[in-house]
Amino acid sequence: MTILFSGTERDDLFGFETVGDQLMTDSVIDLRSDTLSLPTEEMLQSTLTAALGDDSRDGDPTVLELEALGAEMVGKEAGLFNPSGTMSNLVAMRTHVEPGATAIVEQSAHLYGAEIGGIAAACGLLVLPVPGHQGAMDLDELRSASRRVGVLFPTPGLLCLENTHNAAGGTVISPEHTEEACAIARERGLAVHLDGARIFNAAVALGTDAGTLARHADTLSFCLSKGLSAPIGSILAGPKKFIDRARLIRRAMGGTLRQAGVIAAPGIVALKTLIPRLAEDHSNARLFAEPVAGMDGLSVDLDTVQSNIINLDVSPLGIDAATFASHLDPLGVRGLPGMGSIVRFVTYRGITRNDIEKSISVIREMMAARPWNTATK
Repeated sequence: MTILFSGTERDDLFGFETVGDQLMTDSVIDLRSDTLSLPTEEMLQSTLTAALGDDSRDGDPTVLELEALGAEMVGKEAGLFNPSGTMSNLVAMRTHVEPGATAIVEQSAHLYGAEIGGIAAACGLLVLPVPGHQGAMDLDELRSASRRVGVLFPTPGLLCLENTHNAAGGTVISPEHTEEACAIARERGLAVHLDGARIFNAAVALGTDAGTLARHADTLSFCLSKGLSAPIGSILAGPKKFIDRARLIRRAMGGTLRQAGVIAAPGIVALKTLIPRLAEDHSNARLFAEPVAGMDGLSVDLDTVQSNIINLDVSPLGIDAATFASHLDPLGVRGLPGMGSIVRFVTYRGITRNDIEKSISVIREMMAARPWNTATK
């Protein structure tokens, strides 16, 4: 087997075949998640030349470089490299407050509904979910929820925000809304953590920088994988004193790293080279969403298509998301079915305009055939 990079053969060092830096999957266009993005050739090469050291002792020089770069790019004092965004969020919450405190979250926040309950199991926090619109918390509801602390109520704890907002369809939270939410938190004695897994998508969508979006939060986590295409990793950024304590919490959670430069090096490449191209993913998401939204029986709230995620509602068809996705998959297009009627599609590096046009054509043909009607007869 060979590795193909931009049409050039290379020795098979990694055990899979790629075209244009992307994994060959028998022509399947896999739009389930941007976690499917693959590293660039420069990233792969960086793993072979990274300077190494014991990250848990004297420090791995490549990890230290990545942590400093990541913190600088989001306007924070220090950074901590973690294997995943979930670990970054867990370490942040556990460092901010003690078990038994409150964590106020938007009701469909990823760290509340999609991280295996770690907010309770690993951090021991009492979650107060707050309704929102397109992922942005209702600020009056936030004021009300933040009053439920103090005497006879749980200890004041933490406000958790998310930008972009995954479940809302990759919606972007404005810096003005974040500032006002953080101001309410300050009044109530709450720390603020921002789950910024796709914060650079938000920054590109708004034409600003990630530091502006994170300015009023105490801490921020962001992913190096997903749209930035690194194979692994997340950065937790915040004040140096906080990060020093977070490093101990990470150790307690089993996240101590050794010669981690081999996985940190691609993250440096990602931050230095791949942020501007996120605009291409946003453009492809819009290219996908508009014609699909116009198909009879399908619904997309185009107001929510602000970055690289499209939430397709199939409820007008009278079927659930899993049924729709199960008929689409054999035709060579994959979406991620939710528990209800929403099928998620995500664009990322390696998904081309041609892939999007082909996907639209496949969905249009399937909608004409309506195979689920035949299957139920």
